[in-house]
Amino acid sequence: MIIDFHTHVFPDNLAPRAMEVLAAGIDNLYPPVSDGTLAGLLHNMDKWSIAISVVQPVITKQPQFKKTNEWVASICSDKIMGFGAVFPHTDDYKRDIDFVVSLGLKGLKFHAEYQDFCVDDLRMLEIYDYALSRGLILLHHAGFDPAFLPPFHSSPQRFSKVVQAMKGGVIVLAHLGGHQQWSDVEKYLAGSNVYLDTSMGFDYFPHEQFLRIVEKHGTDKILFASDAPWSNAKSEIEQLRALPISDDDISAILSGNAKRILNLISG
Repeated sequence: MIIDFHTHVFPDNLAPRAMEVLAAGIDNLYPPVSDGTLAGLLHNMDKWSIAISVVQPVITKQPQFKKTNEWVASICSDKIMGFGAVFPHTDDYKRDIDFVVSLGLKGLKFHAEYQDFCVDDLRMLEIYDYALSRGLILLHHAGFDPAFLPPFHSSPQRFSKVVQAMKGGVIVLAHLGGHQQWSDVEKYLAGSNVYLDTSMGFDYFPHEQFLRIVEKHGTDKILFASDAPWSNAKSEIEQLRALPISDDDISAILSGNAKRILNLISG
């Protein structure tokens, strides 16, 4: 069984324009592997034997909040699980988080660059704390994003402060804790109480460095993810399976750890 913990889709009427704008914003650096629709994601899942994908929305304006979260809830199925999203600059984060919980969504997706905040801001710590108290998982974009200029708001150093401040719950950092900042991941995050997903990973980070991070961090806190449609999950899976990691550990990365934190199994 394979669970892809980090994917993106858009409503059919919005997908063509969303994909065009996002691709242009990164100068077409990452060629998409689908058209950004739910049907496109499901097609690739079936082709690549992915059992479940977790959809991670990002909202950049408060008026998007209700409709986006309701849409994600509406597409959930035995193959699709959904996180919600809140606008960090909302006038009432508790109200908004409670609404996400009421929809049965599993967590919250944050992107500090698109949403214009620093991950260790005091207000954000308050938002995280409340969301975690409501049982939500937090997933953050981490590190470099080609649509923005440095310094980035989601560095491993900043996340280390977040991890120290939070006293419980599940926090997941995308791109192995910081895209193109993996030396800082080794220094500041490896071994800490945070999950790292592998999205946009195996074509970018040195495999030897990945193995060092995994050894220090523990395979029980690594989650397979692709960032679809911006990365090819098939290639990512093949590269993971080719590494000198035990079958049990690969199974944990591909699905076991995700099953545990998504409450798909006990323990």
